[in-house]
Amino acid sequence: MSRRQESPPSVEELYGLDPVIEPGEDPSPCSASLQSRSVQCPYCGEAFDTVVDPSSGSARYIEDCQVCCQPIEFTLDVQDNGRLAALEARRSD
Repeated sequence: MSRRQESPPSVEELYGLDPVIEPGEDPSPCSASLQSRSVQCPYCGEAFDTVVDPSSGSARYIEDCQVCCQPIEFTLDVQDNGRLAALEARRSD
């Protein structure tokens, strides 16, 4: 009698995390609209990359600076055709 071994669940399955996209992999259709943009922190002045999703339309949200951890208010402006028109980063205080 052969017993089929089941592989253990992945970390993503265990904890409900989104899967990581590894370099060189083809992105899935849902991540095709994600875009990387370089921004400058309005607090410390350091540049860092952030990921935006213009497919969800214009939006305002808070993201911490990857260098100094201060909260940055982002304003994402998306055109009617779904293209990114502008990304503004400003202090949230």
